[in-house]
Amino acid sequence: MKFVDEATMRVQAGSGGNGALSFRREKYIPRGGPDGGDGGHGADVILQADASINTLVDFRVQRRFKAPNGEPGAGRNRTGASGEHLVIAVPVGTVVVDIDTRETIGDLTEDRATLRVAAGGRGGLGNARFKSSVNRAPRKTTNGTPGEARHLHLEMRLIADVGLLGMPNAGKSTLITAMSAARPRIADYPFTTLHPNLGVVSVGNAQSFVMADIPGLLTGAADGAGLGIRFLRHVQRTRLLLHLVDIAPPEGSVPPAQAVRDIAAELAKFDEELAARPRWLVINKADLMPREEVQSRTAALVDALGWDGPVYTVSAATGSGTDALGAEIMAWLEQHASEFAEKDRAVQDAGAQGE
Repeated sequence: MKFVDEATMRVQAGSGGNGALSFRREKYIPRGGPDGGDGGHGADVILQADASINTLVDFRVQRRFKAPNGEPGAGRNRTGASGEHLVIAVPVGTVVVDIDTRETIGDLTEDRATLRVAAGGRGGLGNARFKSSVNRAPRKTTNGTPGEARHLHLEMRLIADVGLLGMPNAGKSTLITAMSAARPRIADYPFTTLHPNLGVVSVGNAQSFVMADIPGLLTGAADGAGLGIRFLRHVQRTRLLLHLVDIAPPEGSVPPAQAVRDIAAELAKFDEELAARPRWLVINKADLMPREEVQSRTAALVDALGWDGPVYTVSAATGSGTDALGAEIMAWLEQHASEFAEKDRAVQDAGAQGE
């Protein structure tokens, strides 16, 4: 199925049913009084995260959703039935934005999490509600209120612990294949990966993390060049970025140091906070030349960049060095687990206050 990571939709919640105007009429019971029931409430429109869905493509076909209205009230103090809430399944990681107000309504980051995006109208009051000691036969009722209508923008952002960055053909797809059970498409031409891939990397006993293979970036990506900004957003949730570098690029390719600078510049242009996130340098394709040459090229690259962060050397094609890299990533994630949990709680608290 084609990967689609953003879509728009219009939602209309149900309107409330009108209150009833009715009087009790039974034999031998004169002046029975008002018995008009209330109208039922209109149904809400609710989005629910579903881990079995990995695309928003269905919303390219169906874009309008309307929840049922509440039923009107009836005599004998019968309240109209309320509409059944309309629940729409979306992928985990979906961010919901109101297009008209530009307000971020919510972020569905957990399976089965729900978000009400349009509130149903309230049911109207029947005339029985207005009976009083001075008005024994009220003819007053109220109509149900209309349901809320919204124009929404849905944006899916991958939920992963680690994001892979690198120029096209840096070997990201091969690395995620070597470290996980994911099987992305691999070939020797640019932009083989046309959508992000997720892989679960198992490390030791009951230890694992999620890695996202982000499609190749190039200069101008933040402005929409190449595969563009639509894939940059997928690294926003990651805890750690792995910057994969081809240590033996084909003749005529961008030099490794310049390739690293170009992608770093695109990250900063897109999101300064993202550019400041922890990033490790991973030298790939070490199997294509002698170890001494790999070491000398790596040292030259580190010097050219002024790199002071972690540097790892792997061969995604043979799997050499990938186990050690996975173990280091797992240890780093566990070391910072409490820090991540605190940030997540702060984001959730801010979202709750916004509601």
